[in-house]
Order: sequence, then structure tokens, then C-alpha cells
Amino acid sequence: MKWTAKLIGLWGLVALAGCATYTTPGAGVSIENLAKADLDIAELLKVEPAASFPARVAVVRVQASGYSSATNQCYGHGQFCVVTTRDIEPDESYEMLGKLPQVVGLGLMNRLLLPSKFTSTRELRQSAAKLKADLLLVYSLDTAFRIENTDLGPMAVVTLGFLPTKNARVTATASAAMFDVRTGFVYGVAEASAVEEQRGTFWSSSEAVDNARQKAETAAFQKLVGEVAKFWDDVLKTHQPVRKL
Repeated sequence: MKWTAKLIGLWGLVALAGCATYTTPGAGVSIENLAKADLDIAELLKVEPAASFPARVAVVRVQASGYSSATNQCYGHGQFCVVTTRDIEPDESYEMLGKLPQVVGLGLMNRLLLPSKFTSTRELRQSAAKLKADLLLVYSLDTAFRIENTDLGPMAVVTLGFLPTKNARVTATASAAMFDVRTGFVYGVAEASAVEEQRGTFWSSSEAVDNARQKAETAAFQKLVGEVAKFWDDVLKTHQPVRKL
């Protein structure tokens, strides 16, 4: 009998015994597809940047519609939803974004500024305009769980207590894109990943599993901010007007 079949059977027996379970979080959003959602390719190529520098930047996290985790839930519905509560993002990461050269203000989205339905980045840019932002940084987190050779998809229920003694891995990938609030022009994209690997026996409670998830997502987000800082230098070199002496 293959190990996967044994694993499924074991989980079933444990479930009958009433052991705790853990539900993996929902999926992330493809930032590349999001950038193209409200324009076809021909129109996309016509879009030009319009932001002035120094610039105000609005920041928002998006996830697949219906997203939830052990520490968070999404707001809104449609092509995606918005996470308005910061659970895995350290304050120092936002401080780093706010201290980037030529950034004069950093605004975080809340549900008071947002519609309840999202069809494209247009609704996000309209909300950013309410903050008087010039640029919009959109990011998303996609987290995968793997036990031995078995991948667990989004919203999968894992029965805890008798997991195998070998590797249990959480891989979090954070991706982001910077949009011009006025035109939708994409200034740059970034991506970063982090892995939290443990023995399966450590996953004896839902808190232990979710702790691994949060560690991986926090590390991925911190790396992402570093990648955003790198492409921000290119944004300034390309789009910031050169002052004449």
C-alpha cells in the first residue's frame, strides 16, 4: 500500500477518534493576472505613468475570494477580496516602505474606503485616490502545506495528532505589484518566498501548525519588502524627472 493511502487512512481513524484538525488558509491572487484584469493587451501597452514625485503610496493586501485563515478573514467578494487586518506583517516592514526615497506618505487600506465587490484593480485605485495616493502597492500571500510527498491545497482539513515523523513543510510566497493610481500603469513587480520546515510530530495542535504558517508568511513578507525596495530604485531612475541646474 502506498504511503499516501496509509496517510489518508490514518487521518480518517484519527478523525473518528475526535482529534483536533487544522484548515489550511485560502489561496493567494495572481498579481500578474490582476494587473491585466481591467485592460486588454493593446490597451495595456498604451497606458503611461502619471504619478509625480515625491509620491504618496497606498498599500493593500488581496487574496482569493472567500479567503480565511486561523487569524484573519477577507473583506468583499468578486474576483478577489481584501485583507484589512495585519496579522503577519511586522510594523518595521511598513516603516521600511515609508522611508523609501521620495515617499512622503504611506496609507493602509481599510474597509471604510473599499467597495464590497471587486472586479479589477480599478476599485482598488479608486479607493487609493480617496487617500490622495499617487501609487498603489498591491500584494498577496500564497501558502502551501506539504507533508512528505502529499501537497495540501487551500482550505484543506488536516487531522492532527498522529502525523508522520518525517518532514512537514510550509512554503509561503508573497508577490506584489506597484500601480499608478491615475492610469493603472504598472511600475514594477516583486516576489519572495520563505519555508518553515519541521518534523510532522510537532504538528500536534492547530496552534503549532498555524505558528509555522505565520512564521513562513512573515518571513516571505519581509523578503518581499526588500524586493520592493530594490525595484523602487529603478522606478525613481526611470520615472522621476531630472532637475535642471
